[in-house]
Amino acid sequence: MAGMELLSDQGFRTDGRKPNELRRIRFKKGVFKQADGSAYLEQGNTKVLAAVYGPHEIRGSKGKALHDKLLINCQYSMATFSTQDRKRRPRGDRKSQEMTMHLKQTFNAVVLTELFPKVQLDIYVEVLQSDGGNYCASVNAATLALIDAGIPMKDYVIACSGSFVKDTPIVDINHLEESTAGAEIIVAVLPRFDQIVFIEMNSRLHEDHLSRVMDQVMNGCKDIFNILNQQVKDELCKKAAIDKLVDAG
Repeated sequence: MAGMELLSDQGFRTDGRKPNELRRIRFKKGVFKQADGSAYLEQGNTKVLAAVYGPHEIRGSKGKALHDKLLINCQYSMATFSTQDRKRRPRGDRKSQEMTMHLKQTFNAVVLTELFPKVQLDIYVEVLQSDGGNYCASVNAATLALIDAGIPMKDYVIACSGSFVKDTPIVDINHLEESTAGAEIIVAVLPRFDQIVFIEMNSRLHEDHLSRVMDQVMNGCKDIFNILNQQVKDELCKKAAIDKLVDAG
């Protein structure tokens, strides 16, 4: 499909969204009782599970322990049924290893690792259904799982992607847009600080367009933060009200 077909003359994308419109986001925390924290997140048709275990003692070689901070272990995988073409290796392939490294880099920048020296935290992420933005959905799901586990962090870490089609920046791109739009920018930020902790561009984009796409992606991150944070706060208020009723009864 030609790049120009990704955006109609009326300004709508192939899935009916406007250029600055996010895919629908739904999530639920605490989906795995055996984990210390967990979350299930849907970002459009991309569906991700995240589970957090720890902090706990170092498993395996004690030589891995960091004497002054927490060791974060990440594992990213994709279910064999997550794409139209069944994956032969759900984890351990080059792409999964690369995503694992990116997730570890991202969460080392936000978790207060200095509070937990000589111990380990495990973050497991599995993509159940892939329709673009796998890294972004994985970061957002893992952030919710860390919140569910009560892990101290500087801030939420929120990820979003963007591209450029028909002289127009677009945000939160799906698989079709990833495959055909050309340049893709992926950003993870601490929204309350406007601090970028991860950025990747997988194709060249003219410098005249870069700032416009970045502005769109940063706004997308803030919009995602507002959606996640509002539901998290609502759930906390609801839990506090129930606890108050239980104590009063």
